[in-house]
Amino acid sequence: MAEEHPARLASQRSMSCAERKAKEEWLALCTDDAILEDPVGSSPLDPEGKGHRGKEALSVFWDSNIANSGTKFTIRESYAVGNEVANVGRIDLTLADGSTAVCDGVFVYKVNDEGKIVSLRTFWEFEKMMATIKPASGS
Repeated sequence: MAEEHPARLASQRSMSCAERKAKEEWLALCTDDAILEDPVGSSPLDPEGKGHRGKEALSVFWDSNIANSGTKFTIRESYAVGNEVANVGRIDLTLADGSTAVCDGVFVYKVNDEGKIVSLRTFWEFEKMMATIKPASGS
């Protein structure tokens, strides 16, 4: 079996950490100055659209977003070239109140020569994700 592409492997580890709520393990996958743009551009998650740079900012993003929801990734396609991978798929979310949402998008990871994540840029539309919210069963 061929050796797995470093960026794809890092992306798989990152998604696994999010699903398992393994914050410290996720932060360890990243360089000290890594940037997260989730989603790219201005959104309620990043009003200025500048992204979240550095482990302290990544930690705050995790606590504000990832820690508060159940997350399940389904990747339909994955394209690895150079030191990057673009994963096409969806994230099924279960929010703190039990409601659910679906986030379809493209998730682009860039790694350095050591396989550490230097950037994670996600392309998805906030309004489309919000339109998929379904109340918790029994609500």
